[in-house]
This record gives sequence, C-alpha cells and structure tokens, in this order.
Amino acid sequence: MSNEKEASYNTTNTYSTLNTLTEKTKNVWMVFHGMGYLSKYFISYFSELNAEENFIIAPQAPSKYYQGKNFKHVGASWLTRENTITETQNILNYVDAVFGKELSDVKPNLIVLGYSQGVSIAMRWVASRKIQCDTLILHSGGIPNELQTQDFEFLKPTAQVIYLYGNKDQYITEARETEEKLKGSKLFQNRLKIEVFEGIHEVNREFLLKFSN
Repeated sequence: MSNEKEASYNTTNTYSTLNTLTEKTKNVWMVFHGMGYLSKYFISYFSELNAEENFIIAPQAPSKYYQGKNFKHVGASWLTRENTITETQNILNYVDAVFGKELSDVKPNLIVLGYSQGVSIAMRWVASRKIQCDTLILHSGGIPNELQTQDFEFLKPTAQVIYLYGNKDQYITEARETEEKLKGSKLFQNRLKIEVFEGIHEVNREFLLKFSN
C-alpha cells in the first residue's frame, strides 16, 4: 500500500519588475499573471504606463510546463485542485518574500491586480495577509469560493475593488458572469465597481493606461 507523505525544504523562484522605485513613484503594482504566462512576458502589458510614476512587481507562478507538442514555449500555473491548501500556503509565503524584498517600508499607492487564474492568488494574498491596498483589480478571473465578507473588512474605506472583463470573453458565460458579480457584491458590497470592455479574454492595456494616470 502506498502512502503520500510531506517533506519541507527551502526553494527559490524568480519574479520580474518593471521601472524603478523612487521618490517620484506614485503607484506600486503587484500583478499576478494568468495560467500559461511567465512573469517576464506578462509584465510587458504594463510597459506603456508612465515609467517614472509606476513601479510594477510580477511574481512568478512556480509550476512551469511546456506548452504544445513541440516543447518550444514554457508557461506556468499557480494552482490545481491537487493539494491546493498546502500549495496555496507555499505560494503566499513566496509572495510575502517578494513583497518584502521590493517594498520594505516604502509603500506608495498600492494596486494589486490579478488576471485570470491570478485573481485567486491576488485575492487570497490580500485577504490572508491583510494587505492594505488602495485598489484591488480582479481582471477576467474567478473569485475563490472560500472567501467571506469578513476576510476583507480590514480594507480602509477609501479602498476600491474593480471587477474587469471583456464582453466577448470566451471563458465567462452568462451564468458565470452572474455568479462572479453576486460573489463580488457579497464580499465587497458598495465598494465593488464592475467594468466591462469590448474584447475577449485578454489583458486590457487601455484600461491599465487610463487607470494609472
């Protein structure tokens, strides 16, 4: 009979940054990519933002894999349904390390963004670590079912939450759209703002540019 056991060990993972954190920085972004991305490519979606005013940090999902049958392109995934609780804690510990290394005591306007699968990581990190972000952007992804209203009661009254998605997103059916809106309204009440753009399941550069100004 086989037995599944656990062993703890230290590990190292990469992450990407864009621009430089200075006294002129107005916005710090913690951005979590979707499934299939690498942070070094995902961060390019933020390249049009004012470099002097925006500093972007993109953690890297740990589970990398080859995409397609030619084994040419590499993607990554944050979580699966396998051993989710332990894997979530591993990821959140890693994100804590990235956040602490890059920001320390310097925290300008903080924007936390999750895209697609990254929404679940962004929300779990903010909720479990009581991250006082100024804006939480949920871009084209699902809200974790285990999160409750009290998990976000610590947010300051001025903090805003934006649920952003495309009206032609192939992954968001009418039923899914209704479900996510209901979950978001339950968690965030009046602070939730829903924004719908013309487009499919992709990062909306236009919104990022407009929001950063």
